[in-house]
Amino acid sequence: MANRENRQIKSWRGNSPDRVFINELYKSYSRGKANNEQGGYYFPGGLSDTEIAAPGYDVSVAGGNDNAKFSVKEDLLAVVKDMRSRNVPTYQDGYYRCLCDPDFMMHMRQDSDFREIARYSGLGQVNPMQPFLQPNASNYLGMGPAYGQAGFVAGAPSMPTGFLFEGVRFFETTNMPEYNYSVAIKGAKGFTAATAKSSRAACGIFFGPQAIGIGIGGNNAQVLINSNDDFSRFVILIWSLFAGFETLNMDFTTIAHSFIYTTP
Repeated sequence: MANRENRQIKSWRGNSPDRVFINELYKSYSRGKANNEQGGYYFPGGLSDTEIAAPGYDVSVAGGNDNAKFSVKEDLLAVVKDMRSRNVPTYQDGYYRCLCDPDFMMHMRQDSDFREIARYSGLGQVNPMQPFLQPNASNYLGMGPAYGQAGFVAGAPSMPTGFLFEGVRFFETTNMPEYNYSVAIKGAKGFTAATAKSSRAACGIFFGPQAIGIGIGGNNAQVLINSNDDFSRFVILIWSLFAGFETLNMDFTTIAHSFIYTTP
């Protein structure tokens, strides 16, 4: 845990409800390295926060081995397996959830194993009123990819349904905090041999229900209209929610990381 150097607010929504939710989930990092018995952090290859600095990663092999980036075959399957092994419950649709940084999402989409589900063309964004008319509608009806997920899977088009892959429903968020770690990535641009240096890691938070408790006071989430509209020249809308968030079970959360770097 001492390896984690600093955190920055990535967007202006520093005090928004999703950021409070994310910060509560991040408390699971204190559990240490996640495994089949406890929640915590996860680095590519299953390394600990000291092992990423020494011996670190080697991406200098022929063909390009991006093993310091979160991969499907080596990392995603391991995270899901460990969550199931420690009896983390799934949501009612049978899937876990993942809130992930856009860079984390990009690394997954670059993975050849992830690209397998994009081999077949879809018809673009599903009409939420008639999802059964789309060949990839199964993604939005709670099932797995039947014809692939060829459409864009990040940002607004995948909200609020997310998209399904390997037992997880993924949601992209631009409100994820940024953490720097001392890491050695041999063969990466800007790194000297296997010497450790500060590098940012994009994060994806995997969790199940009951990981966080939410207490709502007064009315539920609502949109309020400001009456000061200058004779209807404009409209001011305010999103309002009075609520409290509290971690209930840190073992129901895994904080996964994917290092951001390039190869020469």
